[in-house]
Amino acid sequence: MEEMEEELKCPVCGSFYREPIILPCSHNLCQACARNILVQTPESESPQSRRASGSGVSDYDYLDLDKMSLYSEADSGYGSYGGFASAPTTPCQKSPNGVRVFPPAMPPPPTHLSPALAPVPRNSCITCPQCHRSLILDDRGLRGFPKNRVLEGVIDRYQQSKAAALKCQLCEKAPKEATVMCEQCDVFYCDPCRLRCHPPRGPLAKHRLVPPAQGRVSRRLSPRKVSTCTDHELENHSMYCVQCKMPVCYQCLEEGKHSSHEVKALGAMWKLHKSQLSQALNGLSDRAKEAKEFLVQLRSMVQQIQENSVEFEACLVAQCDALIDALNRRKAQLLARVNKEHEHKLKVVRDQISHCTVKLRQTTGLMEYCLEVIKENDPSGFLQISDALIRRVHLTEDQWGKGTLTPRMTTDFDLSLDNSPLLQSIHQLDFVQVKASSPVPATPILQLEECCTHNNSATLSWKQPPLSTVAAEGYILELDDGSGGQFREVYVGKETMCTVDGLHFNSTYNARVKAFNKTGVSPYSKTLVLQTSEVAWFAFDPGSAHSDIIFSNDNLTVTCSSYDDRVVLGKTGFSKGVHYWELTIDRYDNHPDPAFGVARIDVMKDVMLGKDDKAWAMYVDNNRSWFMHNNSHTNRTEGGITKGATIGVLLDLNRKTLTFFINNEQQGPIAFENVEGLFFPAVSLNRNVQLTVSFPRSRSTLGFRSLTSTPAELP
Repeated sequence: MEEMEEELKCPVCGSFYREPIILPCSHNLCQACARNILVQTPESESPQSRRASGSGVSDYDYLDLDKMSLYSEADSGYGSYGGFASAPTTPCQKSPNGVRVFPPAMPPPPTHLSPALAPVPRNSCITCPQCHRSLILDDRGLRGFPKNRVLEGVIDRYQQSKAAALKCQLCEKAPKEATVMCEQCDVFYCDPCRLRCHPPRGPLAKHRLVPPAQGRVSRRLSPRKVSTCTDHELENHSMYCVQCKMPVCYQCLEEGKHSSHEVKALGAMWKLHKSQLSQALNGLSDRAKEAKEFLVQLRSMVQQIQENSVEFEACLVAQCDALIDALNRRKAQLLARVNKEHEHKLKVVRDQISHCTVKLRQTTGLMEYCLEVIKENDPSGFLQISDALIRRVHLTEDQWGKGTLTPRMTTDFDLSLDNSPLLQSIHQLDFVQVKASSPVPATPILQLEECCTHNNSATLSWKQPPLSTVAAEGYILELDDGSGGQFREVYVGKETMCTVDGLHFNSTYNARVKAFNKTGVSPYSKTLVLQTSEVAWFAFDPGSAHSDIIFSNDNLTVTCSSYDDRVVLGKTGFSKGVHYWELTIDRYDNHPDPAFGVARIDVMKDVMLGKDDKAWAMYVDNNRSWFMHNNSHTNRTEGGITKGATIGVLLDLNRKTLTFFINNEQQGPIAFENVEGLFFPAVSLNRNVQLTVSFPRSRSTLGFRSLTSTPAELP
């Protein structure tokens, strides 16, 4: 019974209904509360003015909500007639039930009549505080609304069933215990409210006040009021109009208000509607039973969710801590490499400072000595040493040229941390075992006709199955290490084609792809086997070359427009394996000294190859050759080049050596040892030289072990 109490309380005053009336919207109000929320409307909206204008309207017309706004969920607590400037705006309040209501537009005049009999302001409007529908009252005022006698009876039975002490009905906040009841007013009062609202003087002095318990009994014993017609107050309801859905009296029928309507006996319709309500309650009862069982299930889920949440949070924290630990370890390793690079740069710069300091001291000493010699006045003695001094001065000047005054080390660090894959992985870090309503994408299909390899690069293409209905948000491409090892991700994104560079030469790779969306990942596609090129083929790279380099023959042939040496690199880099290539001298004029070898990607491009610490080279003229690295010349070897000569370069990264050949004969000893890292083929030349790169298929005539290209590691 306690759950029903909210149905028995007025939305305005929050107390049990007292003399409830039924609004056309089927909601109920206390008769006194209905009077309190009346609002006076403009004259043009009155029923009389509408009748005068000839518009056929009923006595209770709902206002056009576009013209009048009495309530809004988004307003600031004020209601007003939007279409009439003369209408006052009054702050809206909240009833004890939380329903927003409007106070009266003006205080009701003092009267001792009941709310139903008291006069109603002209052109009054009432707004239902529950559905907010508004209507204008006719001349009958509140008497035009039927009284809800059934609701009164339910409230009486409910109050009789409650054993708790009766409370005062007029206390605004916490109701106090009632001390008296007025039989005429039918209201329970506490002492303060009785003195304030029911003083023993005037007409109220004749009212009979009884104890609350006696008042409850008198309420129970009082005869049930018979419902009368709203249009004919002396007539009882005897029939029921099916079209209007309301009880009517015989006088309403005689006046012809329902002449064309279907009218049935009141008792028959009463039994029929009771039967319909009982049937509807059976279905609602089943739903209520299911709701109670569902609530039990939900309450048991609350505890389970809390336990699972604690366990899952602990697991998540442990996994994230493990990732943070791994990142800290990797951070320490990378910092160690940075410190190593830092020490290396400082060593190179300090060595150059020491070297230049000694050389500058020697040059300064020579200059001072020459100045003193010039001061001598002995011609014969001066001429005896002048030629030697002039040669020494020119030689010393030449030693300061060709990059001697260029720093051997840049201030920038060669290391560049690529953290984008890790950041992307962190952004994609999510729960992959979430049970979602949408399925995972279908398995992608590799398009074999579009997959290929070129040199040490592989291009792969894939697509979703034609009949797939689940969209993929992206794809993950995986390759193994070329030696049958574990797969690793090489691409994550939305594209359906990817080219992977920097693979190992003469190696077999396995590739596979899978799709993913918010739900999860699809199964892997079928594995595709890819074979990279056996021989390292490359062309010269215009993008990284000096601007004076001239390219031809699909970038296999190069020359230069300057008399100074300029550097050009090959497009392919090597970090593992054994690689051999040849360069043919197409043009050789005026005995220049071109250089051949390997270099880092950031080698200096405007000096001879080998002048800085980023290149390892052999430079050669028409008679002899030298090895050079970091401007250090070693191993002078007889034997030069002419037009048509062939220079061979053997880079053995397995043994970490670099060897040179001229016309298939090894030139000098092994040029460099302990070479490791990523190297690019490189040459330097001026305008007197033109050469072409080639890749011989047979190496049996070279006089050294058979070469087998092995992979270069992925950058």
